[in-house]
Amino acid sequence: MNKLIFQTMKVIKKFKDDEELKKLHFELKGSISSVFGRSIAIREVDTGSDGSPEIELVNLTNPYYDIEQYGITFVASPRHADVLLVTGPVTHNMVNPLRKAYEATPSPKWVIALGDDACGSGIFKDSYAVIGSVDKVIPVDIKIPGNPPPPIEIIKGLLELIRKIEQE
Repeated sequence: MNKLIFQTMKVIKKFKDDEELKKLHFELKGSISSVFGRSIAIREVDTGSDGSPEIELVNLTNPYYDIEQYGITFVASPRHADVLLVTGPVTHNMVNPLRKAYEATPSPKWVIALGDDACGSGIFKDSYAVIGSVDKVIPVDIKIPGNPPPPIEIIKGLLELIRKIEQE
């Protein structure tokens, strides 16, 4: 009996998630084309994360979330990026590479801090091994907290960034 209830609850939660995801996808489609023209290019920079935010970023490209159909792509060079998405606390060794990636990104450029460590509230916040949050090294436009944030929260963060750009 308990197993059946658990499975039913999973189906109900998935249905609610599906409805929310459909709504977010609809908003993404309209917002990206109005603000960026056709697409938005994101360069992910790992400054010392444990790998969990990267797993959630990869999940964004699977058939369930499929954000690439809306023109959101991940690029290999900051020179081709509109947005820098930074994961992890900034370690001492990654200060200069992060600054160089920021400088190499063409203007206008935006920065997203992804995950608790990048936002400054993770388990490494007072560690001797790190400088701290991303905003101690480069300016941050949007913070997406979570350890790690699920893909739906990342999509909401991208929409928040697009709304912020529209207002400017």
